Amino acid sequence: MRLAGIPLLLLAGVWPLVAGAAASDATPGGGRPTEEALLVDTLNYIRGQRLDDALQSIETLVELNPKFRLAQLVYGDLLLAKSRPIGRFGNLPTGKRARIEELREEARSRLRGHLLQPRSGSLPGSLLRLAPSRKRAIVVDLEMSRLYLFENSDKGLHLLANYYASSGKNGAEKHLEGDRKTPVGVYFISQHIPGDRLPDLYGIGAFPIDYPNPWDRRLGRTGSGIWLHGVPSDTYSRAPRSSNGCVALANSDLEAITPFIEIGKTPVIIANKVEWQAPSAIQQQREDLERAIEKWRRDWESRDMEKYAAHYSRAFNNGKRDYAAWIAQKNRINKGKTKIEVALSQLSIFSDPGEAGLAVVSFQQEYNSNNFSSKADKRQYWRLEDDGVWRIVYEGFD
Repeated sequence: MRLAGIPLLLLAGVWPLVAGAAASDATPGGGRPTEEALLVDTLNYIRGQRLDDALQSIETLVELNPKFRLAQLVYGDLLLAKSRPIGRFGNLPTGKRARIEELREEARSRLRGHLLQPRSGSLPGSLLRLAPSRKRAIVVDLEMSRLYLFENSDKGLHLLANYYASSGKNGAEKHLEGDRKTPVGVYFISQHIPGDRLPDLYGIGAFPIDYPNPWDRRLGRTGSGIWLHGVPSDTYSRAPRSSNGCVALANSDLEAITPFIEIGKTPVIIANKVEWQAPSAIQQQREDLERAIEKWRRDWESRDMEKYAAHYSRAFNNGKRDYAAWIAQKNRINKGKTKIEVALSQLSIFSDPGEAGLAVVSFQQEYNSNNFSSKADKRQYWRLEDDGVWRIVYEGFD
């Protein structure tokens, strides 16, 4: 049986994306077919004019998850198309057109997520190096409405799963409190809030991130309360641009990634558009930064203040001291030193997705001198300056 409504749906901008799309299981470790996989199967059947198979697939989906509103809309269209041509995607009253457009955008986003898969073996350019203690990393692509979960093992980074995700109503690059934008940058999960302590809007729970981070504060960015969280209990998912700046996942997807999140350790890289790169390209930038960091460490141990100061940008500012005050303080401290030993461990390096030539470095620092010893977690921001040299523009303890 042919589907009479396909020509109109082609104009809706959804079906051109279906060509070549293949269903995939987004759940770590496999398991039952996911809602999204069944949706893509249905759309592929429609494109192939296989109406009976499409109906069977979508019926399985709505039975699996009756709260999936996009699936219910496609189901309704399929049933209606058996009896007469359908005039548009989503045959609801005119007053519902805004909601239909949101569902259409969700369909486009989900299809793009399956069609535009990253090339096998490629990695987000922001993940330059993960410390052994950081077992996983989360990368969010705002343009694609996609969240990627990576595992860090002895064999390197590999993609565990990816999920549809909603973000800020007004887009990316948050600057001000209440602008309803999602921040772009390198963040870390700071805590977990169970769903029973939150309004239903946030679903089964939330994972706040450390926005504003030190770089955000330096640039005067304001706001707070940026979370990864679920969705209300009466729905399965939200439109691609529907939050006040947070990243929202289906409750089942948030539940799936929760065991992989470690408070204080899991990085969350939020990019307007993820740049996927070959490992060889990532290796070059990582090695450049590793050499710069190691030279900074050795020059600090040498107690040669001229060499040590050369690693800091004239634009350095940690919120308390600018370059001149920072170097003056270090000079005063080092005058009383006859020995300095600095050991770095658990080194992580991230390329900032919001600013080219900016890197976020974190490590555990063990410092020993003739009159003082300490062990602490430190974060630095390094910038590639006009002369081609990486220098520190921020340094502070986490």
